[in-house]
Amino acid sequence: MTAPSSKSAPGYLSVVTAAILWATSGVAGKSLFVDGITPLALVQIRATLAAVVLFAALAVRAPALLVVERRDLPRLAALGGVGLALVQASYFYAISLIPVAAAILLQYLAPVFIAAFAMAWWGERATPAKLTALGLAVGGSFLVAGGYTLDFAGMNPLGVGVGLAAAVFFAGYTLFGERLMHRYSPWTVLAYGLAFAAASLHLLHTPFSYLTAGYSLGQWGIIAYVAVAGTVLPFGLYFVGVSHIRSTRASIIATLEPITAGALAFAVLGEALTGPQVVGGAAVLGAVVLLNLRREEGVLAPAAIRAGHGPAAGSDR
Repeated sequence: MTAPSSKSAPGYLSVVTAAILWATSGVAGKSLFVDGITPLALVQIRATLAAVVLFAALAVRAPALLVVERRDLPRLAALGGVGLALVQASYFYAISLIPVAAAILLQYLAPVFIAAFAMAWWGERATPAKLTALGLAVGGSFLVAGGYTLDFAGMNPLGVGVGLAAAVFFAGYTLFGERLMHRYSPWTVLAYGLAFAAASLHLLHTPFSYLTAGYSLGQWGIIAYVAVAGTVLPFGLYFVGVSHIRSTRASIIATLEPITAGALAFAVLGEALTGPQVVGGAAVLGAVVLLNLRREEGVLAPAAIRAGHGPAAGSDR
């Protein structure tokens, strides 16, 4: 085994950080649902506020990153208006129909779809280490989410279907995003993706309803946290990770989210951790360590990606 290269290390760190942030935002989002805010309303304002914040930040700090070619706008519209919007909408809708644990478990089948596509269509090699890590991550997520206690046959069929759709949308969003990052910075792709997602969500839900909803100052504070710490930063860092270590590895490492959420629930809310959950968490951590011990050869450095070069040949191509 070889140690990860210095170029891939930022990718691993970025995805791990994204998973932690997603977990904390999930806890924050639950408190808003208790207050009566609907999932679709939260997704709408989350994407809108996140787009405004990211565009403003880039306009001040790196305006060149907001420049894109006109021919790429339809691709960015598809990524955001379809992929990113439906990832969020389907996930939260699934939560409203089936247990949260079931929705999380279904969404984290995405690495399987991503790996299958990358290996079938992009020529990515099905190395023993990668397949083992994939099995550990999916199996670990099953244990952490308490999948062994869930009665999927007795659940709302629509909810299960929507949960599976969320996994497919997440896989598509990741894969399509990687292709766009052959031409642009991860933050450019995310900024336009969020803008188009917000536009799409305003068609799915009452436009600008949040302006007259009468949210309290405390609720706006949580919404701001979900928009920035739960959307801009984790989605951006996830894309940064994809640009360094590719879609399959990034999606496997992102399965740290449910074990992080479980650890937070244990530390903050005093919720008990069962033996199988601990074993599952160890399996996911094992998957991350295994991937970290294997060098990702042929990965494009960010500069090369932004220059528009195609994928280089290597161990995973």
